[in-house]
Amino acid sequence: MSFLVIGECVADIVRAPAGSPVADRVHPGGSPANVAYGLGRLGRDVTLLTQLADDPTGRLIEAHLTGAGVRVEVGDVPERTPSAVVALDARGQASYTFDIAWTLKSGAPAGLAPRHVHIGSIAAVTSPGASAVLAETERLRERATVSYDPNVRPALMGEHGPAVTRVERCVALSDLVKASDEDLAWLYPGEDPRAVAARWLALGPAVVLVTLGAAGSIAVTRRHTVAAEAPPVTVVDTVGAGDSFMSAVLDALAGRERDALAALGAEDLARLLGTAGAAAAVTVSRAGARPPDRAELDAAHGAFALRPGRGW
Repeated sequence: MSFLVIGECVADIVRAPAGSPVADRVHPGGSPANVAYGLGRLGRDVTLLTQLADDPTGRLIEAHLTGAGVRVEVGDVPERTPSAVVALDARGQASYTFDIAWTLKSGAPAGLAPRHVHIGSIAAVTSPGASAVLAETERLRERATVSYDPNVRPALMGEHGPAVTRVERCVALSDLVKASDEDLAWLYPGEDPRAVAARWLALGPAVVLVTLGAAGSIAVTRRHTVAAEAPPVTVVDTVGAGDSFMSAVLDALAGRERDALAALGAEDLARLLGTAGAAAAVTVSRAGARPPDRAELDAAHGAFALRPGRGW
């Protein structure tokens, strides 16, 4: 089972809360890159189509990805590798300030035939590179399933109405969509996440997942709505938690065709949320976007599954 992830790499410069004795840290990041890294950590055959500069942070990110087994295809070389200053509050919640441009021009290398394509975040909605992302996704979806995570960054989304239109176009291309409650609150202020998930299903996906932070997550299909609690964990920071959740979802569903995704039952969805929630819990328990490997995920899911009242 081969995966192609298309999207940005970002150097996350993580700043500790004011007054903290901890120094700033630089971590490889970018939501699509994190998803690719998470899949690589789980032993999956994964290629990341991205853009990276030949600078210190670009080399750091490439080494980070290839160290997990990710093949990195650089479709465009910018003047500098994108960066984001990540500020953490006292609870470990992250906010971002970006220095990013997305100008991808080329598609996947000739001969690459992934069974699944994942897109998301800045690269899927930011011009001019988003056009190449969507064109490649449309071409490949004839023989591959597609997933999408909007991972909304309001500072980079532009005007609200056109931004929603761009997101919904990506939703319509996808078989599986994952969004956070914060994403949905920005896209559709005041609307219930379950109502948004149901509306997105009408655009085309078979499954919509919504993460709710400490409140857990939900999975919505045309036949079922399933909720799961979040595992109890001490949060160091939340950087990459949603991406770890996404990687674990894609790993758990690897090889399922569109019909099989549509046929997922309530027990399947509960197991899926449990596994993905365990992956996110591992990530928030340590600094940076560091998803679990296979052994860590198996151990974490087993531990959380044994807790009474977890509903998994």
